[in-house]
Amino acid sequence: MNDAAYDVQGQIAQLWIYPVKSCAGISVPQAQLGLQGLQWDRHWMVVDETGDFLTQRSHPRMALIHPTLTDEHLVLSFAGQASLQIPLLAQGEKCRARVWSDTVDAWNLGEWAEPARQWLSQALGTDCRLVRFDPAQPREASERWVGDDQAPVHFADGYPLLVLSQSAVDELNARLAQAGEPVVDARRFRPNIVIAGIESHDEDRVEQFDLLELPGLTLRPCKPCTRCPIPDVDPDTAVPGHAVGHSIQGYRQDPRMDGAITFGMNAVVQGLSSQPSGTVILAVGQHLGGNLRFD
Repeated sequence: MNDAAYDVQGQIAQLWIYPVKSCAGISVPQAQLGLQGLQWDRHWMVVDETGDFLTQRSHPRMALIHPTLTDEHLVLSFAGQASLQIPLLAQGEKCRARVWSDTVDAWNLGEWAEPARQWLSQALGTDCRLVRFDPAQPREASERWVGDDQAPVHFADGYPLLVLSQSAVDELNARLAQAGEPVVDARRFRPNIVIAGIESHDEDRVEQFDLLELPGLTLRPCKPCTRCPIPDVDPDTAVPGHAVGHSIQGYRQDPRMDGAITFGMNAVVQGLSSQPSGTVILAVGQHLGGNLRFD
């Protein structure tokens, strides 16, 4: 598909959802899209006894917890333990949970709370529990970056979507290989959408990505994604390293973020109301077009 009206064109090469914040992701061929991002993305979260969120920053073994979704259940798997099944809509009682500076309402999962607590505590070696986001209590992305756009989020760090170009990963791998380090894949950066066919980090430079098969639907990159140590955690072994962070520090210090290291762009969804169907599906292979932004 070609449209000369666009400066850059690519296609969706990968779609990822992360049902439990900071646990392993699921590569999917398609996913329902809403203002809050992809369906079931960061819909559950592991918290400590005070309700504070846990991540791979302090608990890298979370990378080895593998969620899957059935029509009715969230299923968690971890080597050496029987899998855990929790109904997708399990609620129980309201509780409070904290993700970064936001304290939000959540569901404690009711009769499934204690089995989940025991299972997660055994897997991670620390007392923790699982909560589910309450969609009736919206959490909004930062107005500073999203402006007038509606951008509700579940337990994501702060924005509905994370967009990354495959060529950005390829460029990083060329640098890693030159330094004698193993190459990595996009999982290190936990994107929702990996775009092929555009130049490295073009996601930084475009005003918006139009979905060409879904006229009127747009993904607008709004904030560079600052990076913590998680990209240095091997998603297959949960062993932390230093090579990825050291490499991107050498060329991805971002003046837009006061010199912080960035990789990928947070994005918001525009134009859902223009779609003829009430359900919008993103799929691997769909094409995108974008025009470069000149600040």
